[in-house]
Amino acid sequence: MYATSYHRASSVEDAVKLKSANEEGKYLSGGMTLIATMKQRLAAPSDLIDLRHIPTLRGISIDGRKVTIGAATPHADVAASRELAAICPAICKLAGHIGDPHVRHMGTIGGSIANNDPAADYPAGLLGLGATIVTDRRSISADDFFTGLFETALEEGEMVTSVTFDAPEKAGYAKFNNPASRFAMTGVFVAKTAGGVRVAVTGAGSSGVFRHPGFEQALASNWSADALSNVAVDASNLMADMHANAEYRANLVKVMAKRAVASAG
Repeated sequence: MYATSYHRASSVEDAVKLKSANEEGKYLSGGMTLIATMKQRLAAPSDLIDLRHIPTLRGISIDGRKVTIGAATPHADVAASRELAAICPAICKLAGHIGDPHVRHMGTIGGSIANNDPAADYPAGLLGLGATIVTDRRSISADDFFTGLFETALEEGEMVTSVTFDAPEKAGYAKFNNPASRFAMTGVFVAKTAGGVRVAVTGAGSSGVFRHPGFEQALASNWSADALSNVAVDASNLMADMHANAEYRANLVKVMAKRAVASAG
């Protein structure tokens, strides 16, 4: 690991100021990806600006059906929230199956979506829920936020502060995970929202998380796993790697979509 300077930010304003003064610096939340990358000397930020001690970035707030989750909220807190489970159990289930206990207690929702790993769980959850990502500068719809492999709409120095969404009528998540890393080889989040049915797929797309219009149309007409049986999944835009080829992933997308619908509550 290369030498770096550590800063503990006390507020969002303090963090932004520190980042502005250190152009080669990086925001640090859970550090599940950044620290590992630094250890491999694949990243060498001059400064680390720790966001974990900013009170306004942590916690879950529920106002009727509107949910707000602070960016520095650990996955374990989302998984364990009874209030959130009462109106959107699918997002709690998703958070409870991220990585291992260490990752769930250190990793944060903001860090996960800012990194936008193509096999991460939260991008599918937020895209499926039609969530809004709030930063220190603006609000961005999930449809516009995730732009490609490890790419988002975040500008240089922009920080995720929270995510918000309206609890859906129904939602479910299912993934086929890599047994070692527990990243999704394919994961599908389905949701019946006030704005219609949304289906988001992670771990399979060659350009990262994506929505599946065919599944959405089928479920809008008939919310059941059987409705997906005759919907085609195009393998031409799916990933192929040492774990699975594109055709295998295409089959997994349909299987996980059916399981997600069956589990929806």
